Amino acid sequence: MAKTIMLGNQAVAQGLYESGCVLVSSYPGTPSTEITEFAAKYDEIYAEWAPNEKVALEVALGGAIAGGRTFCAMKHVGLNVAADPLFITSYTGINGGMIIAVADDPGMHSSQNEQDSRHYAAAAKLPMIEPSDSGECLNFVKIAYEMSEKYDTPFILRLSTRVSHSQSIVETSPRQEIALKDYEKNPQKYVMMPANAKLRHVVVEERLDKLVEWTDNGCPFNKVEYNSKKIGIVTSGISYDYAKEVFGEDASYFKLGMVYPLPEKALVEFASQVERVIVIEELDDIFETHLKKLGIKTDGKNLLPKISEFSHELIREKLLGIKAEFSELDQTLPNRPPVMCPGCPHRGLFYTLKKMKLTVSGDIGCYTLGAVPPLGAIDTTLCMGASVSALHGFDKVRNNPKNTVAVIGDSTFMHSGITGLCNITYNQGISTVLILDNSITGMTGHQQNPTTGLTLKNQPVTPISIEKICEGAGVSPEHIRVCDPADPKQLEKVIKEEIDSDVPSVIIVRRPCALLKKVPKDTYYIINPDTCRSCRACMSIACPAISMTGSKPTIDTSLCIGCGLCKNMCRFDSITQVVR
Repeated sequence: MAKTIMLGNQAVAQGLYESGCVLVSSYPGTPSTEITEFAAKYDEIYAEWAPNEKVALEVALGGAIAGGRTFCAMKHVGLNVAADPLFITSYTGINGGMIIAVADDPGMHSSQNEQDSRHYAAAAKLPMIEPSDSGECLNFVKIAYEMSEKYDTPFILRLSTRVSHSQSIVETSPRQEIALKDYEKNPQKYVMMPANAKLRHVVVEERLDKLVEWTDNGCPFNKVEYNSKKIGIVTSGISYDYAKEVFGEDASYFKLGMVYPLPEKALVEFASQVERVIVIEELDDIFETHLKKLGIKTDGKNLLPKISEFSHELIREKLLGIKAEFSELDQTLPNRPPVMCPGCPHRGLFYTLKKMKLTVSGDIGCYTLGAVPPLGAIDTTLCMGASVSALHGFDKVRNNPKNTVAVIGDSTFMHSGITGLCNITYNQGISTVLILDNSITGMTGHQQNPTTGLTLKNQPVTPISIEKICEGAGVSPEHIRVCDPADPKQLEKVIKEEIDSDVPSVIIVRRPCALLKKVPKDTYYIINPDTCRSCRACMSIACPAISMTGSKPTIDTSLCIGCGLCKNMCRFDSITQVVR
């Protein structure tokens, strides 16, 4: 055994390794992404990026039925995509152990909503555990595999941004090789037709009763700490760490590592030993509601908020009335909104869409920043793949207004955009879809996808052709166009031609992400102050490398990567390329 410091996500991967996990299939989503990236470093684990979370969960389930220990990870909104197989796993059970990690994002650091995944555990009647630090991330995984096989059910591992991305001490151990369980044909268990499903539902309810009994009798995930009995705190995850920091030994704690199903007798016993019970849980009042059903009087959401993430400062203020001391600046600082990187290939496109005054149905990815001023080109952003489907609905209701487009990235198109495009062609729509192909999954930190030609372990494969996918979906080849976003004049011409046509069309806006290592950065641009007319056309693209110095713009050559967009914007030929 050796002690080291690990990220929570890295510790989960270490737990997979030590537990004899043989297969990992995931779709990247912050804050869960690093689990799969770390798991891929182990030769003993087959690891892959799936096109979406539903596929990933189905792959993991198939591997578990085959008898191996498997795993898949996703962020909270990814669990929405994977909900169909998630609920089925509760009925079918598994063979080899299976863990499904879902990373919630209280505070919405990188998400479009603030969702409490504990609801999924209750709805699917699947056991869910929640560690509070990296050490528990590793240990909970190892225990969960054993319990998964014992109770014939997947375990859901609930993480959060703070646990996934914080570091603490873990104790590592050698890998334990686990022999594959024998696979036996069993249609009554694995074929979910109504007659079989009715029988399996009985099994689900019986298993849930056994799990509740286990939570009251020796469940290793839960922990009770008695100190001062004036206050008894019921909590879990990172909130436990905050509570300990604020109250220390001035309170007793019932730390719920098993967050579904919840114990009953053990909580009643704990409440009987303390004068006052307070529930500290981020987001929804799931624990608090459970305690009240048990007849336990408790404080919780009457004192603490239901939105955003907690902190020890917030808990100290809300529960003890002690505000953190801080100094106020005597001046107002300017806002610093997120911006696209210098050389981002999406910048030229959104400049063009804004100039053309189009209604833009947006999607999830780096290009969501196209909604932020000064570009401000995107009208809607809903969920993965929704840009294409929502555009079709918008155009049908408004009778094809000829001023609308959808934008979607290459990875997101593979995730859930293809079916939306099929819907357009099948139902005789004439919408125009722009696929922003930057050759990588950019929003979560440069993961490969089926169009890049490399696997998660960087093995070369034949890349899936976006052009052929679109043609196969029913778009005529002559209306599948490819453009460079750094050439706004040509881009505008092509967009106008396609939105004016009376057939469905796709424009592939192709240029690799500026941060990719393969993108050359051996040139930069400078502005000649003598010929510059200060028209500020180059400023309109909101490139961080360009700023006003006095009355004229200048380019920060340490930021410029030489994409050439500003050169194409200048009507007076005042911007010149320089070789480094």
